[in-house]
Amino acid sequence: MKPAIITLILATYSVFVQGQVPVNRSSAKDFDFPIIPTENNNEITLNMGSEKDTLKIQRDDAQATSHLRSNFLGLEEIIISASTRASLASENPIASASVSSKQIERTTENNIIDTLVKNIPGLKAVKTGPNISKPFIRGLGYNRVLTLYDGIRQEGQQYGDEHGLEIDDYNIERAEVIKGPASLLYGSDAIAGVISLFPYIPSAHDSKLHGKYLNEYQTNNNLIGNSLRLNYSNKRFLFALNSSYRIAKNYRNPIDGRVYLTNFKVTNLSTIAGYKTDKGFTYLNLTLYDNHQGIPDGSRDALTRKFTKQTSEQDQDDIFNRPIVSEQELNSYKIPDLSQHIQHYRAYLHSSYEIGNGDVDFLFGVQQNIRREFTHPTNTKQAGMYMHLNTLNYGIRYNAPRFANIETSIGINGMLQNNKNKDATDFPIPDYDLIDGGIYLYGKWKKNKWSISGGVRYDLRQVQWNDFYIAEDPITGFEKQSDANNPNADLQFEAFQKTYRGLSGSIGTTFQAHKNFSLKVNIGRAYRAPNITEIGSNGLDPGAHIIYLGNRTFSPEFSLQEDFGVNWRFRNISGEISVFNNNIHNFMYMSTIADSQGNPLLDAQGNRTYQYEQSKAQLYGGEFWFALHPRNWKGFRWDNNLSVVYGYNRQSELKGKGTEGEYLPLIPPLTINSSLLQRIESKSKWLNSITPKLEVEHSAPQNKYFGINGTETATPSYTLFNLGLTAEIKFTEDHLIHFVFQVNNLFDKAYQSHLNRLKYFEYYEKTPNGRYGIYNMGRNFALKIILPF
Repeated sequence: MKPAIITLILATYSVFVQGQVPVNRSSAKDFDFPIIPTENNNEITLNMGSEKDTLKIQRDDAQATSHLRSNFLGLEEIIISASTRASLASENPIASASVSSKQIERTTENNIIDTLVKNIPGLKAVKTGPNISKPFIRGLGYNRVLTLYDGIRQEGQQYGDEHGLEIDDYNIERAEVIKGPASLLYGSDAIAGVISLFPYIPSAHDSKLHGKYLNEYQTNNNLIGNSLRLNYSNKRFLFALNSSYRIAKNYRNPIDGRVYLTNFKVTNLSTIAGYKTDKGFTYLNLTLYDNHQGIPDGSRDALTRKFTKQTSEQDQDDIFNRPIVSEQELNSYKIPDLSQHIQHYRAYLHSSYEIGNGDVDFLFGVQQNIRREFTHPTNTKQAGMYMHLNTLNYGIRYNAPRFANIETSIGINGMLQNNKNKDATDFPIPDYDLIDGGIYLYGKWKKNKWSISGGVRYDLRQVQWNDFYIAEDPITGFEKQSDANNPNADLQFEAFQKTYRGLSGSIGTTFQAHKNFSLKVNIGRAYRAPNITEIGSNGLDPGAHIIYLGNRTFSPEFSLQEDFGVNWRFRNISGEISVFNNNIHNFMYMSTIADSQGNPLLDAQGNRTYQYEQSKAQLYGGEFWFALHPRNWKGFRWDNNLSVVYGYNRQSELKGKGTEGEYLPLIPPLTINSSLLQRIESKSKWLNSITPKLEVEHSAPQNKYFGINGTETATPSYTLFNLGLTAEIKFTEDHLIHFVFQVNNLFDKAYQSHLNRLKYFEYYEKTPNGRYGIYNMGRNFALKIILPF
């Protein structure tokens, strides 16, 4: 038999869990090894620190493909989002982490952000019920965290509190999180970091139709989730069609029972078609998202603490004397009339081709976000807020040929954006136009044990809007958009135009002190232009229950962050320590406006008024992760992680003020998570393996909070216990059915997370049970079934 070539496609390997990860188009690497003839010329056994795989080959075979599953931490994690080329995590000085498809499948949470929070220390979420999670990285969130969907900026008015990400939670194949400034590659809004979500890309290349069906049920809010994927690919073409549907009732906890207006219904449809050559690829992607969900306001009966509902308007509405919500309404999938309807449409083209010894990457996309909030009980079809946000994204990057151990890349990216208010009665922000763009140069040098990377970027962003008038509709009595010719019109937003500029950059190094041990140092300067609410808001966002007051004189934020990390990967133990210090100039934040008695200023419906302010700020802290996976104790794994961040307002007059202004808002407390799992393999004809798992989540008290005018309050500590079991059932010779069973909050603990917005939905100074605000989700049994075919 003549020597042949075996191509081993080694997928990205996660440091948190063992198992095969489907190959991502950007992370696959080909390794060629000659086939050495043996006594049995029809088989060859491969074992590269992985589960053994035997290939059956013919004498005239020139190539064979094997997907290997690692049985120890020998395969490197590959990072895509933190550099211009896919690179090994151990060589990248920027603090980052990835979550594999297997981790995502084996985690049962309410949305993809909560799944990532469970798996990545330093990542948290501000929550407004189960379906609304806003990502926070190291104490910073909203427009400071940039979310990418397959490389496209996710633009859905992310400044708001009352909505989550407009993506299909079931179609995310893999995720990466950059923890730290990433403006160098992505421009404004990446000052805290980047969450990069990768949808499924077909990789079988066998000219056969494949698919996956997922079904999920959760008992707490009776969530029902279904997802179906069909995909096909050969050497040149690929195609995939994904659809999903999720519906849930109001969630419950031992204090509040069912929490009114937290039910939801989400539908998704997406497709990808692609063409591949030996030099590159072109992919066309389309996604459709439709979300209909309640808008909680927390109003209650004073004595019974049962939830009540709004039935009158404005001054006729007495928030303390509303009718009680019936048990039938609480225990229903039907979305109430007072709700929000969010639609998001996305189409984008991604191409990458070799040019000589370099390559060029091109990304072009359009997306539309339609947001309607129905807040009028006397006219349920009249939207309180109704906006269309249209965004055009673009990006082009050239990766030059490697020269003298140096890799260089140059690129431009940005967006054009337009927002329009439609037939609404509340106008928190004006119609506006935005032009954004930046150019960057990135380089990496590697030799022996050293790797140095960094670069520089320059950004421009122009924001402008015209005079915006409103007037009372004489028929409905509501406000509506008007013009200057109306004698009864009021000027709500005066015309504005300003250009913001930012210079960003970073430099970092990694020293591979040992093949299993590395040191990392990075310093980065990031830039963020003010978002539209910070400079332009002047009105009620009815879904968020916030009256925003912006400041058009604000300057851009600039941060300077230093990171230091130590990483070790051995056969029996793995771990990582990462610490950071982040100083931010012109930090923008919201502060509650108080009445004459010092209490939060509320309107008739209980909406708070917030004023944006600007000052210097400092955040510092770090994460520690440690895993024990003895080589001689097959299938056992013990993971532990700790994360902590401290945030201070460095305005001189606030020094020493403590909770009266010295601490920054929305800073998560110290958290410790620990999990034990044992994979038990079976020799049964139908059972492949079972993996029981125990998790403990501990959150320390948060006594360093932003307490001015009752903006925040202290949060006590709590500990949660979770149990899980994953079973792999043999379906066919090539496919396994995965059963994932999980019990979260096993002991039905009543608790409030410090980042739970519903904690502050309270309108009484005293309550009969001494409990204030709304509590987090109680005990939840979840079952997920994944059937590939």
